[in-house]
Amino acid sequence: MLALLGASAGMVAAGAAQAAITVRDDAGNTVTLAKPAQRVIAMAPHITELLFAAGGGERVVGAMNFSDYPEAAKRLPLIGSDAQIDLERVLALRPDLLVVWQSGNTARQIEQLKSLGVPVFYSEPKKLEQVATSLTRLGQLMGTEAVAQAAAQDYRQKIAALSARYAARPVVRVFYQIWERPIYTLNGEHIASDAMRVCGGQNVFADERVPAPNVSSEAVLKANPEAIIGGQRHDAESGIQIWRKVTAMEAVKRGNLFMLDSELLVRATPRIADGIAVLCEKLETARQHRPAGKP
Repeated sequence: MLALLGASAGMVAAGAAQAAITVRDDAGNTVTLAKPAQRVIAMAPHITELLFAAGGGERVVGAMNFSDYPEAAKRLPLIGSDAQIDLERVLALRPDLLVVWQSGNTARQIEQLKSLGVPVFYSEPKKLEQVATSLTRLGQLMGTEAVAQAAAQDYRQKIAALSARYAARPVVRVFYQIWERPIYTLNGEHIASDAMRVCGGQNVFADERVPAPNVSSEAVLKANPEAIIGGQRHDAESGIQIWRKVTAMEAVKRGNLFMLDSELLVRATPRIADGIAVLCEKLETARQHRPAGKP
């Protein structure tokens, strides 16, 4: 009998040990939870989307400003903005996991959050495949693996289909403009550049050192992109429309000024597959605008 009790105790202890969840985050840190997270705070809009897509919508108890997708995210308590985090509000929400964005949250903010003693997971997907792995890892942390794995598989299939259709198409040199006064773009490390590659696009500012560099109009003219992509704006005189009078530029000369929902390309979430589908169509239009005989 004592032997049986001892064996049972050992099985319980082994089960408890197996219940611990360990994953590696995008900063290379090991994150371990004793049990699946039930109260998660998302420190960036893309993180909020990832958590919902991974099946953890009911576990998200707080989010940063601009967390507007899915619709349920708009009803979440806000714990701050890019400029300031309300630590008292964070504590009041009793989180058991904080998911932060190293490029969006300041070092000071992250240190403040780490001082709370709550496990921290860094989310920084820079490649399209990392969106899928983010889903599965977050699903592990929340105990929603089945939903997360299904979402990751669906996302991978969409990206694979787009790659099969467009990646071998003739290259289109692209300037992706995220703001016009001053002019900001994205470098090759940003996930938007990975999205361009799926469509056979090449970021003309891929070699810039910082993720979101400020470039001059002269630099854009020198790069002479074949297509300019910008986010949809309500003001017809803003955004990529500032280039319309620069008729010497290939993109303007050929009518390749395209607008799309920028959130679909700059947010590292499963919706980026939808953004890539639109981007690929735009770049295919640019190819159709090429003079006869030019590949």
